[in-house]
Amino acid sequence: MNSDRSDHRTPRVGQVKEVTSLTNPIIKDIRALAQKKHRDETRSFMAEGLKLVIDALDLGWKIKTLVYAKGAKGKPQVEQVAAKTVAKGGLVLEVNEKVISTITRRDNPQMVVGIFEQRYHPLKDIRPGEDQTYVALDRVRDPGNLGTIIRTADAAGASGIILIGETTDPFSLETVRATMGSVFAMPIVRTSVEDFIRWQSSAGVQVVATHLAGSVDYRTIDYRSKPVVLLMGNEQAGLPVELAREAAALARIPQAGRADSLNLAIATGIMLFEARRHLLSMDAR
Repeated sequence: MNSDRSDHRTPRVGQVKEVTSLTNPIIKDIRALAQKKHRDETRSFMAEGLKLVIDALDLGWKIKTLVYAKGAKGKPQVEQVAAKTVAKGGLVLEVNEKVISTITRRDNPQMVVGIFEQRYHPLKDIRPGEDQTYVALDRVRDPGNLGTIIRTADAAGASGIILIGETTDPFSLETVRATMGSVFAMPIVRTSVEDFIRWQSSAGVQVVATHLAGSVDYRTIDYRSKPVVLLMGNEQAGLPVELAREAAALARIPQAGRADSLNLAIATGIMLFEARRHLLSMDAR
């Protein structure tokens, strides 16, 4: 048992370790990533799928462990990813389907899983430039909402996500799944209400907040004059007074039906694509 743990801590270059037991300490460590406490302690998280792992490596993320199912062995892209993992000092595990199903908590799991080091960006280093858009989220609670917002921000060409206060974990398995890989492309910042207020007052940005008491139609706002920070409130409570009063504009999305509110991820998507409409074209790719 102890030799397995030492292998996990200091893997030998070129090693591919075959694991078939769910009681293996390395597998136990990976399964524990389902718990936020363990993710925080190890500063690690899990991403599923060969494409996501390839994209993460291409974007310079540090991989700690690569896990692949026996059925994926010998496939050129899997072999290339395994070689890159070893070259970066990571461990490569070959497992059976039962092990990878247990790790991912899926009956039909992806054949490749990567364990990566978490990455946060300091708010003080964020200096928005011309045509840049950031999304600031106050105490977002739902992992699906956060993951969808990260994916949408990536699609709209935003420059980053600022998480204010106690939010759901952007590196939980549910959130990472909902990002569809955009977690690797979108810089993420964690900060307090106080630090956000101090930062926005000196960063040269225009803060546009959505608010039920907002009197400005979101389509009439000038999103071109300064870098924009879209400030979105908590799913249940909306924005607190101390944040709402800092906004240059309190915007509202007009509604006509019986629903009295929009899902947070949907509302953020509407705001994002309006704020960046003048920057988006059909031939952008």
